[in-house]
Amino acid sequence: MVHEGPVRIERRLSAILAADVSGYSRLMHLDEETTHARLTSLLMETVHPTIALHGGRIVKNTGDGFLAEFPSAVKGVRAATQFQTRIRELTAGEPEDRRIAFRVGINIGDVIVEPHDIFGDGVNIAARLESIAEPGGICISSSVYEHVRNKLKVTFAELGEQNLKNINHPVRAYAVVLDEPSPATPFQSAESSALSARRLSIVVLPFANLSGDTKQDYFVDGVTESLTTDLSRISGSFVIGRHTAFTYRDHLVDVRQIGRELNVRYALVGSVQRSGSRLRVNVQLIDAKTGTHLWADRFDKPIADLLDMQDEIVARIARTLDVQLIVAEARRVAGMLNPDAMDLYFQGRHFCNKGFTFEYLTEARRLFELALAIDPKNVHAMIFLAGVEAALGLSLLTDNRLQYLATAETMVLKALCLAPDHAWAHFVLAVVLIYTNRVVQGVAECERTLALDRNLADAHVLMGVARFYMGSGADTESYINEALRLSPRDIFAYRWMTHAGFAKLQITADAEAATWFSRGIEANRNYPLAHFGYASALALLGKRDEAQVAAKAGLALDPTFTIGRFKSGPSHGNAAFVTGARRIVKGLHIAGVPEG
Repeated sequence: MVHEGPVRIERRLSAILAADVSGYSRLMHLDEETTHARLTSLLMETVHPTIALHGGRIVKNTGDGFLAEFPSAVKGVRAATQFQTRIRELTAGEPEDRRIAFRVGINIGDVIVEPHDIFGDGVNIAARLESIAEPGGICISSSVYEHVRNKLKVTFAELGEQNLKNINHPVRAYAVVLDEPSPATPFQSAESSALSARRLSIVVLPFANLSGDTKQDYFVDGVTESLTTDLSRISGSFVIGRHTAFTYRDHLVDVRQIGRELNVRYALVGSVQRSGSRLRVNVQLIDAKTGTHLWADRFDKPIADLLDMQDEIVARIARTLDVQLIVAEARRVAGMLNPDAMDLYFQGRHFCNKGFTFEYLTEARRLFELALAIDPKNVHAMIFLAGVEAALGLSLLTDNRLQYLATAETMVLKALCLAPDHAWAHFVLAVVLIYTNRVVQGVAECERTLALDRNLADAHVLMGVARFYMGSGADTESYINEALRLSPRDIFAYRWMTHAGFAKLQITADAEAATWFSRGIEANRNYPLAHFGYASALALLGKRDEAQVAAKAGLALDPTFTIGRFKSGPSHGNAAFVTGARRIVKGLHIAGVPEG
């Protein structure tokens, strides 16, 4: 009998280059034949010859991109820099929205070699680095950087530690800084050029310890590091790794210089002071280009459990910063002649944050749709478009609530296929499920959301809403209070307070309900549902005249609102919920809200 020996697996250390075309689907949608012809020409006449010139080989083509292998990192980076510079020159005169631009990622790794492919973590990391590169840019791993840093006349911008999809450890990355194309020379060094800072790019500088006690440094550092981690969860954010940020500790460096050195648009600075039983945290958001202070806040807390307190402070700052960074980016891109998908996404977020009115939500929807027309796989725009559709359904602004919620469900499920661990996507799906009488499934999705992001205040609110629909309105208030603890100055706190008001009406605590509605109206007088809830509570308290005034205030904001629209919401299931809903409707009748 002949015994077969073990299969021999060939391995070697290689520099792996992964590349694809930015916005390829959009370009093909605009003009398939022209895009295909131009891409083929660039590959055959520029990219492939350059790779071969530097000793590389094309391992395989991937439709809109390719995978290449080089015997050294220097040759790989040199080839990528040369063909990216040449492509810039060749496409410089073309309209920006029709211009072909490659994104390139380069890594070094020990790969498994087969006749027509290579495999291994090194290949996967190269592909993930390509996905975070700017259009027309090159992103390299730290292992590549160490091999080429003193061997090429190229400048590099540190991007910090990156959490790449399906890679179980952070990867420190660098961007190659390319010169603008020059008609005189096909290749130039990039010693003096500056890479455009990324949107929502921020560094959290080490907070200052003002306690006068160096033993408290550990706590101050903990706040800084936790804030860095939490900010990275903001959709579209780019946060410099904490180890890089801590190199600025105890150095008096101008924030504008730091912005240039780290290539970020924003810096967060702050201080922590512990005195006796109190803790004070001051934070400031600064424009790293101009040095302008964009936002500042102060947090005073009694000292209890330090770790719990740290989580609370970090959650509150991160929540507020999410809003402030969106505002800053929306202002920056307002009036741009050719906004790209992310520009439009930020503007859409800005309109969402303005309030839940039909006008604001429809404008946000328009902007998200434009973003997706440019980049159909923009998960951020996809998720927030689903959120807008859900908001139009659940806020009782129209009579087509189920249609909006169905659209939201379709879109968020598509987004979850692309980003299965996106906390906000799970939250939006939970909203849809709860508001379409699938409360048990909605609660499960909400629990999944909190497992991914325990500090998402909206998810705590939604758990309280679920309790309301399950007929346990007595439990809702505690969830609302938890959300307010995490984000006491939240721009959507008025909606949370309105939920608490309706839950109180369910359990016949009408005076408490009126107080919650009143608080919501004080927070935002332009939310119609708060006025209608207030009208119902006052009516059930026997204050008919005041109830009618409140109802008129709501109708002034939304003249189309009717009791029929209110009754179109989730209306069956738990007996306690149905009984409570009937009480609310009774109050609306007494207050003079139209039947519809």
